Amino acid sequence: MKLNEGFLNSMHEAMTLLRTRGVAEATAVIQRALRGETAGAARETVPQDKAPGPVAAPFADAKTKAVVARAAREVCLDVEDRGHFSTLAYSNDAGRRQYRLYVPAGTAGDPLPLIVMLHGCTQDANDFAAGTQMNALAERHRCLVAYPVQPRRANPSKCWNWFKPDDQHRERGEPSLIAGITREIIAAHNVDPARVYIAGMSAGGAMAAIMIAAYPELYAAAGVHSGLPARCAHDLPSALAAMKGGKRIAEQRRARTDIDAPQRPMIVFHGDADATVDIANAIRIVHGFDPKPDARSEARPANTGRRPCTVSRLVSRTGIDAELWIIHGAPHAWAGGSARGSYTDPIGPDASAEMLRFFLDHPR
Repeated sequence: MKLNEGFLNSMHEAMTLLRTRGVAEATAVIQRALRGETAGAARETVPQDKAPGPVAAPFADAKTKAVVARAAREVCLDVEDRGHFSTLAYSNDAGRRQYRLYVPAGTAGDPLPLIVMLHGCTQDANDFAAGTQMNALAERHRCLVAYPVQPRRANPSKCWNWFKPDDQHRERGEPSLIAGITREIIAAHNVDPARVYIAGMSAGGAMAAIMIAAYPELYAAAGVHSGLPARCAHDLPSALAAMKGGKRIAEQRRARTDIDAPQRPMIVFHGDADATVDIANAIRIVHGFDPKPDARSEARPANTGRRPCTVSRLVSRTGIDAELWIIHGAPHAWAGGSARGSYTDPIGPDASAEMLRFFLDHPR
């Protein structure tokens, strides 16, 4: 099947609907495209009680799946072709790290936000970009996105070394490299210094928690997905213990001091079926935040193929915001991510979109 402009436009429409309306609406667009109808044709709304559930397969056969997968690849490549996705490197006394940088098309004008994305173990920049689909969001919302890369020579599993004391403090080790990459991009591009953010998955999420604690003057907010709190381990055995739940939450709170009080907004995602990093760590990350007086935890039921979740809106004693998303039944994976990347849970909710929304609502 030839993937002409009309078909690709339909795939763009389907992907947008998948994020905003759900599986049923996106499937209807794809089925019309396969019949030769163009994007934007009148569509029949599928009632909520008729929509497929979380495990429903939206595509009927292998041939259709192959066509849609090929179209999706071309759509994603088209997004990256419109912007510029380059490979660069940064060095300091702590070493050298490559990073990939996505710059959206047409960056002339007002300064743009910058999001620094830290991948998880065994991943790399390309894998993480494909899985989170953050470049497509960056093109839509006019942001730069940086993906620092942890090489095997620094960690055999390509994990950020969040559990090593030398990599837990500002201007030392890996934090100095990540901060250096961030500053280099700010200096070289039209970046708004009040809208610089950091996010990560798993080991990258743990490092994002370290970075926001160590560099509150550099990053306006942080996103932690399936990660751990800053400085919760000091070697590999204590890291493994922390990943399994570690200290009880009450003991962890008693051990903390005012130095650990939140300094910047945070949004945290964690699946309650995560068998790699215990969900207790998500609670520990938002230590120091309390429920907002005017906001209760919001239970979002499963709908349009997405997992149910509980969203808590929090605030610190000094007025700093946080959000905690507990995703029910979700594994150790990026919620709403693409199957083109590893450790993703395409069912959603869309962590990338929610994270970007939170970031843009919280400039420094």
